[in-house]
Amino acid sequence: MRAEQAVAAHAELGEGPTWDPAGGRLIWVDILGSRVHTYEPATGRRTVRATEQHVGAAKPRTDGGIVLNLRDGVASWSPQGDFSWLHRDPVAGRRGNDAAVAPDGALWAGSMRYDEAPGGGHLIRVAPDGTTAEILTGVAVSNGTGWSPDGRLMYYVDSPTRRVDVFDVRGEHLGERREFARIQEGAGFPDGLTVDADGCVWVALWDGGALHRYTPSGTLDRVVPLPVRRPTSCAFGGPGLTDLYVTTARVGLAAAAPLEGSLLVLPDAGQGLPQPAYGER
Repeated sequence: MRAEQAVAAHAELGEGPTWDPAGGRLIWVDILGSRVHTYEPATGRRTVRATEQHVGAAKPRTDGGIVLNLRDGVASWSPQGDFSWLHRDPVAGRRGNDAAVAPDGALWAGSMRYDEAPGGGHLIRVAPDGTTAEILTGVAVSNGTGWSPDGRLMYYVDSPTRRVDVFDVRGEHLGERREFARIQEGAGFPDGLTVDADGCVWVALWDGGALHRYTPSGTLDRVVPLPVRRPTSCAFGGPGLTDLYVTTARVGLAAAAPLEGSLLVLPDAGQGLPQPAYGER
């Protein structure tokens, strides 16, 4: 399994790849560059659109628009490109970070402080009707979030803990938090994640230069080295959801290697799960 460059994006902090089947495209962001990128593998077509704030995540909406996890809260672009806030909650020194759409169409959006201070972030749930609830508080760097194939488990990363945690899903709420997997010292920090059709959890390791795959029991069964030091997240895409796309970062690196900041792809890496769009009504 070998990573290839899909897009030479030169992102400062690439994040949040998401396959949009309706558009046949991958959507991802450059957080610090305040950019939303799209890429159509079939045609090579790319788009880049600026946001007025740092953007932690961008996910497709059921109507063809995009929902955004921004510095000051959660907003959206309509299919025509019109901007509107769904949940605005500005806090000095805090920004939106990674986000994911649950099987029921709700957006789970995380945040963090710019200085990564412990307890400065949180995780909220924005329902399809726009109703918002705070789910987790006291988070440092809210990152990867994903669900098991049957939707009964939610996996979650608060990066400085070096853990992937798991919760039982109880409707709109979560059960007890417990450790699913722990990243050893020297192997980097867990960042974004995705869950494949076998229920295995793929985790990007910031400062670890690799992806880890964990079985549903939490056993590490695959380590995939990457030609970058700071992979940030991963997602399956392409028509058959068999290609694994990886976002990467250049920020904080004194001498970035050629592929750092690029969008990478590992062809035929496995079998992904269809990802729901945000079901805004």
